[in-house]
Amino acid sequence: MTRKRLLIIEDDATFSLMLRTWLEKKGFDVAVSSTLSQSKKLLLKGVFDLVLCDLRLPDGEGVEVLEWMHQQGCPLPLIMMTHYADIQSAVQSMKLGACDYVSKPVNPDILLQKINEALVTAVAAGTQNKTVTAESNMQQQDSESPEYLEGESEAARQLYNYVRLVAPTNMSVLINGASGTGKEYVARRIHELSNRSAAPFIAVDCGVIMKDLAASEFFGHKKGSFTGAIEDKTGAFVAANGGTIFLDEIGNLGYDVQVQLLRVLQERKVRPIGSNSEIAVDVRLVAATNEDLRMAIKEGRFREDLYHRINEFSIKMPLLCEREDDILYFADFFLDKANKELGRDIVGFSPEAVQLIRQYTWPGNLRQMANVVKRAVLLAQGRYIAPRELDIEVNDAVAAPISVTPLRDSDDERQRIIEALRVTGNNKSKAAELLQIDRKTLYNKMKLYGL
Repeated sequence: MTRKRLLIIEDDATFSLMLRTWLEKKGFDVAVSSTLSQSKKLLLKGVFDLVLCDLRLPDGEGVEVLEWMHQQGCPLPLIMMTHYADIQSAVQSMKLGACDYVSKPVNPDILLQKINEALVTAVAAGTQNKTVTAESNMQQQDSESPEYLEGESEAARQLYNYVRLVAPTNMSVLINGASGTGKEYVARRIHELSNRSAAPFIAVDCGVIMKDLAASEFFGHKKGSFTGAIEDKTGAFVAANGGTIFLDEIGNLGYDVQVQLLRVLQERKVRPIGSNSEIAVDVRLVAATNEDLRMAIKEGRFREDLYHRINEFSIKMPLLCEREDDILYFADFFLDKANKELGRDIVGFSPEAVQLIRQYTWPGNLRQMANVVKRAVLLAQGRYIAPRELDIEVNDAVAAPISVTPLRDSDDERQRIIEALRVTGNNKSKAAELLQIDRKTLYNKMKLYGL
């Protein structure tokens, strides 16, 4: 028998996750939304049999969902959820088309009975399993990536308001943020929402480019132009022509390369190594860093003129702990991804695990959460992830500062990496923090040096 699919529209993240977990245990497939706007997108994309909707939402009233569904010709059964003080409003919503309502705190048995009754009635009326399919409605959807969740917190809304504001322009963007906060995803979203979306998006990790090869990576070279140049190479700027080039951890570039980069950004021309001719390029630059470039300027490590060239518009990435309202949504999102990747069918998190997830500070941000949840999905003994399987502790002590010189483009960086790994007990996340580089950069450099 096909599992019925429900949509929960509820802005209380804890209640929403608990309700979803319980309903999935009862045999339903469940999607969740916290706002009117997000719920409309889900109804446009998905096929649902019933909607559970809170009466009060951050961006409107639950009855607006009813009105919108009727306008779209999508008469799904909808059960309104409300507090006792709003019973009169819930009754009014039934007059507008809701099939029933339940009071909070929700009695699970009563809710299940009402859901089943509504589904039976819907089958008889032929209104189950409906979706909005009109082409005009599909065009209302944003080109959101299915591989990432933007979030609903105030910090997330401000972040993506900036993204949508700057994306249609040709302004250079500098993304500042700690490791694991999703800087490359934001860069990709800027590209996807720009007029260049049909052209290439080329990402370059500046943290792993060796000093002597940086010019070749950026601008290309001709065969025989230097030892090891056994064939022509197309540089990143030419490869990104017409599109967007993303320079991750741009603060790691050597001073000489910064000079060449500035010239290209000013003149919009590149000259491959060994070539006598220049190639015109039309690229939009998005850069990212996890260090304070203004401090790097004071220390003489970064050119001030280049800084102003790449920083026409800046975006600050919030830490995961600053996005409290998003934490459970991201945990659930990574759970779904891990289930697909590992071929498992873990339903959700136990109440104790939910509490732990909310209380933990997540120093490694989204990347750490994705790894923690994926490991927990692999280890889970039952259908729900328990705290012991998360392998995190709220009282994890922050290690005392260890004196390790930050990693720069120098001859002894291999030894510095070895030292950082030694003093952190081979903890790569902490080693990357000590070296003041992104963890991805650390992995790539370890591979480069055979560590």
